[in-house]
Amino acid sequence: MKVEDHVIFTAKHRNWKVGDKLLDVDDHVKVAHFLSSVSNTVSMKIPEYLSDVINVTGVLSLVNETLKGDLAETLIALKSPGTSRKLNSYIYEEDKKLKKLLLDVAKALLVRETLSRFVDVYYPEEPLNEVRIVLPFASDHINFTAKHGKWIVVKRLIIDDSTQMADVARLLASINETITTKLPVYANIDVAGIEDAFSEFKKVKKSDIPKVVERFLEFQPSEVSPREFEPHARLYALRKAVETIGLPFDVPSKSLEKYLEKTP
Repeated sequence: MKVEDHVIFTAKHRNWKVGDKLLDVDDHVKVAHFLSSVSNTVSMKIPEYLSDVINVTGVLSLVNETLKGDLAETLIALKSPGTSRKLNSYIYEEDKKLKKLLLDVAKALLVRETLSRFVDVYYPEEPLNEVRIVLPFASDHINFTAKHGKWIVVKRLIIDDSTQMADVARLLASINETITTKLPVYANIDVAGIEDAFSEFKKVKKSDIPKVVERFLEFQPSEVSPREFEPHARLYALRKAVETIGLPFDVPSKSLEKYLEKTP
């Protein structure tokens, strides 16, 4: 049986129940907006599923400490060894190697929440908040599938009593990473142009951080994106600036995957 072209996201767990699909995938603008909505949906949910391994409330309590007078000073505070030490105290893990994997995750949570005080850290689309289709599974699950041309993706997790909540967070982070890669294709965002804007910065030192921030603030999304997706291009530029400095902007699924592989 031939599977029709589509993009679908559904989730059913606890009091979270959402679902929607897009069949008109030849309309790239519609696909881009749908993917943006799904990205917001999963990104906003990730912290909820990390509470078994990280004291998320404790991590977010550091926002006021890292929040400074401007964006550059705030990023310097986020990058500081002192912040890493404080984050470590909120990680429920004693093994040093495993703790380091979760530190990357905790940093991403803190970075995004702190930067939200200065700039938009999500796409302008509303996250999914209701069920608009028949859910494909009666059991608890997370499900993201897409088929369009050569792009075929299936990211799915059936949730039962044996499922670690960190594994749910891992899948949500993985879905977000897939969308981060694919969204520019449909939104016609020139990612290479964004990367070129920061290409002169290699090993960024503390003294270089204000220069990276200045480059971000000077960035003109109209040069790399259609008007409709300029906010999205700006978010990509923010992500690139943060990563150039050496901080994570998105929760890294690989860190969670490696952590789960090495724990019972």
